[in-house]
Amino acid sequence: MHRVTVLLVAPVVGFDATIAPTLFGSAADAGGAPLYEVTICAATAGAVPTTSGYSMLPGAGPQALATADTVVIPGTRYPPARTNGTLGPEVRAALAMVRPGARLVSICTGAFVLAAAGLLDDRPATTHWQFADTFRALFPSVRLDENVLFVDDGDVLTSAGLAAGIDLCLHIIRSDHGAQAVNEVARHCVVPPWREGGQAQFIDRQVPAADDASTAATREWALAHLDEHLTVQVLARHAHMSARTFNRRFRTETGEAPGHWIRNRRLDRARELLESQQLSVDEVARRSGLGTGGNLRHHLRRDVGMSPTGYRKVYQGV
Repeated sequence: MHRVTVLLVAPVVGFDATIAPTLFGSAADAGGAPLYEVTICAATAGAVPTTSGYSMLPGAGPQALATADTVVIPGTRYPPARTNGTLGPEVRAALAMVRPGARLVSICTGAFVLAAAGLLDDRPATTHWQFADTFRALFPSVRLDENVLFVDDGDVLTSAGLAAGIDLCLHIIRSDHGAQAVNEVARHCVVPPWREGGQAQFIDRQVPAADDASTAATREWALAHLDEHLTVQVLARHAHMSARTFNRRFRTETGEAPGHWIRNRRLDRARELLESQQLSVDEVARRSGLGTGGNLRHHLRRDVGMSPTGYRKVYQGV
């Protein structure tokens, strides 16, 4: 059986620490037999404090890493890695026990630990978008992409912040055992088996500082004109670029095609209006740029699984 060992590095993010045990522990074959054996360990003995005010007591010591097929490092505020880009002797010794060929996985800021160990040098990786600047400053040799939910680089996989760890673990189960196995896990955990988009959509309208070669200023302008007719040609003219150049740079900077990005931002605006105002569905659609109430219903049902009325009721209680 494939052995998954979760290494808790204090202070661990409690939510992140539960993702791998929950998802891998739920995976089973058609006959109900478990597909993974999951162990939780720490570099030192005793309880591991979390960032949420409680502690976790691992069931094993670092020796469990020596027999692991997959090692998962959840998010952490571990000061040496997060502040100095280094590892203390206990964590370094624990990682040294990982056997050659084992698959390495980080969730959220667990990537700081892998990077501090030199395991991400010259490799693509991701982490929580809030900490991307700090990560780059500490680990300039890592090819960081903070606009994706996860990065699969073969034997090393990294996920973005928090719930993106769910996306990555589901991806691993799908890769290992196929769609049927991952669909059962997703159904058990009541999450979608696949989520489109990247973590750029969860950044609160943050755009890079504009320069002559950036689409940032145009994206900022588009956010203020979502109710207007926004084509690639319109956006490219605003950016003083050809449509081809604009499309290429836009994809590089956001990870999305311009049309897809505009649609997502319009849906974000519609959700904001439904959460905060008592506008009609048609008016919400008009102000957000989605055009008609029917179009809003279609996109909201597809992306969120709810009608506009149901969505408003959840957030406003009316």
